Amino acid sequence: MSNRRRGVVVAVCVGAVLLAGGAVAAVTLAPTQGTNQEEPVSSIRTGTAPITAGDLAGTTQASGTLDYADQRTIGGGTGVVTSTPAPGSTVSLGGTLYAVANVPVTLLHGPLPAWRTFEAGMSDGPDVQQLEQSLAALGYFDREPDGEFAASTARAIERWQKALGVEETGRLELGSVVFMPGDVRIASVDAAVGTTASDKVVTVSSLVKRIDVPLKLADQRLGVVGTKVDVNLPGGQRTTGTVTDVGVPTESDADGQKKVTIPVGITLDDPAAAAELQRATVTVGFPTERRENVLSVPVQALIAIDDEHFGVEVVDGKGKHRQVPVTTGLFADGRVEVSGDGIREGLDVVVPVS
Repeated sequence: MSNRRRGVVVAVCVGAVLLAGGAVAAVTLAPTQGTNQEEPVSSIRTGTAPITAGDLAGTTQASGTLDYADQRTIGGGTGVVTSTPAPGSTVSLGGTLYAVANVPVTLLHGPLPAWRTFEAGMSDGPDVQQLEQSLAALGYFDREPDGEFAASTARAIERWQKALGVEETGRLELGSVVFMPGDVRIASVDAAVGTTASDKVVTVSSLVKRIDVPLKLADQRLGVVGTKVDVNLPGGQRTTGTVTDVGVPTESDADGQKKVTIPVGITLDDPAAAAELQRATVTVGFPTERRENVLSVPVQALIAIDDEHFGVEVVDGKGKHRQVPVTTGLFADGRVEVSGDGIREGLDVVVPVS
């Protein structure tokens, strides 16, 4: 087989792989000059690669955004903003998110947002319990946390207020504390020091990164919670992730055209793989077809035996070459499933090399 013929086959096969993954590839062959002239054949170096046995998995590629999860805007208070944290910094339990009129707005832990002032005489509730749990973690509350705002709760608040250097009232005004499930990262500072406090002073996020993928409506079957996916990070680094949540179809307007996508959330199996990235565009490979314990060769090993049939060029132990017809199956990750008479694991086949 000529080098030109192998190159054409490789181009067609690569095009087939891209089409199977949802992309479009165009192969253009320049016409030869004249009617009876042979087209010059360029020299292509070749090597060998073994036929291997194993699992082969096809994927559909989708673009996503890696960013810190659970972003939320925080604000409130009456007066002038007097201090803000540095973007990218971490605020821990009991830390200051920002200050209004020199009074800190403090982070406490809990799943429920604050919706009322904490003070003597208030009714019992789970918000009181999570307040007491945070005060206990800070070392100011010495009883078993419950839902009752008791005298011990007020005394714990006073001790904490003394440590903060603010007026010791034993009560917490609505807006003076913010509950979040855990420590937070300052994603952005939205109000400058010296401006009037509003509902948007800082934006916070969790310390965990996630990937958000707007999956095409046609690919919604791929968005299944628990699915393992491949993730290509900037710089060529590869890692894996797990689908953690799938939203409902969402309509958006892009370049004047409406499209519907499925929001899919993914967490990294190894968060350290993206430790140096704050926000990035990534490519996610969702598994589609899978073949177990099949024989495969690099796509470049395929040759055209005739207009309808493919084969591979096998090299035996004595260096002799022979063409063997094959039936192709799944194309995935630059390899193709092959089967046929005389095809077995360990045989070497010819492949072009750069």
